[in-house]
Amino acid sequence: MTKHRSAIRRSVTVATAAIAALVLAACGSDDSSTGPGENSSPSASAPAKKGDHNAADVAFAKGMIPHHRQAVEMADLAETRASSSEVKSLASEIKKAQDPEIKTLSGWLKAWGEQVPEEMGGMDHMGHDMPGMMSAEDMKELEGLSGKVFDTAFLKMMIKHHEGAVSMAESEKSDGSYGPAVSMAETIITSQSGEIDRMNKLLGKG
Repeated sequence: MTKHRSAIRRSVTVATAAIAALVLAACGSDDSSTGPGENSSPSASAPAKKGDHNAADVAFAKGMIPHHRQAVEMADLAETRASSSEVKSLASEIKKAQDPEIKTLSGWLKAWGEQVPEEMGGMDHMGHDMPGMMSAEDMKELEGLSGKVFDTAFLKMMIKHHEGAVSMAESEKSDGSYGPAVSMAETIITSQSGEIDRMNKLLGKG
């Protein structure tokens, strides 16, 4: 009888210890998954690690946005003022490529907590110190032209504009650290260098 009671007590003790261990494990699991502390911070900081960038990336985005905006503005003029179908086609391609890039660059700046350059009204442009940017006077002159005279002026200005963009993209390629920005810079170098060749041929220089 005594032996039987001892066996029961041992069984109860073992069962109690097992239940206690399970409860402690569950509590520990809850603390690690829902409580504040170490485990909640890595997930919060993960996006910042994925979007790792440097000053060169920020400068590239802030400079390329107004640069692209001006190119799109010039392309818009070509729709109604150019006489050459090739010039109109080129202008359409420029707009199609650069409009989405403006949105992407703006998105990066917002994600980085940086200010997106404001759009300037009309032909008034800031950032004339950037390579290839046209002055307000240049833009007004282009706006007042049409036909073959416009075609020639547009091509000459856009070549200069593209050369500036390529220069900015080369700086990003060598100094930037944000992968997507460097990739965009490489795309700009390739596409706009090709367009420069096309424009030179249209001017009879190719």
